[in-house]
Amino acid sequence: DSIRMRAFIAMELGVAMSDTNAMLLGGHGATMVPLPRYTTVAGIPITELMPKERVKAISERTKVGGGEIVKLLKTGSAYYAPAAASVDMCKAIFNDEKRVLSASAYCAGEYGIKDVYIGVPVILGAKGVEKIYELKLTKGELSALQKSANTYKELLKVLGY
Repeated sequence: DSIRMRAFIAMELGVAMSDTNAMLLGGHGATMVPLPRYTTVAGIPITELMPKERVKAISERTKVGGGEIVKLLKTGSAYYAPAAASVDMCKAIFNDEKRVLSASAYCAGEYGIKDVYIGVPVILGAKGVEKIYELKLTKGELSALQKSANTYKELLKVLGY
């Protein structure tokens, strides 16, 4: 998801994707919580580089972008970006890189969330998730993240977990 958002930002601003960094929390799709003020181009928040309506449009497109890719492929699912993200995560663990990225991690009270794995910013190294960063979120962002976590908790209950 973050790779997709980074690509949308790079296309919008005409910059190298390697200069972009996106921060997304929560689950996948509709429960995703993009954080534009923590999403940057060369360290500059995108909220300072583009109008509010474009930031919102990119955030919304990121949420539904997986479906957009599947429609374009016409067969199967989007798998290149998840595969690339998996490779980055494996490299971070195997090489003890201490990468800071958004990953699904077990929350034990962080962000007021307990007993569920959900996308949060982490340090990823040889021990796996070595730390969860708790960003300062607005009330709306925190509420959206908690709602995302609760959606997954409810799904787990339905599945008997």
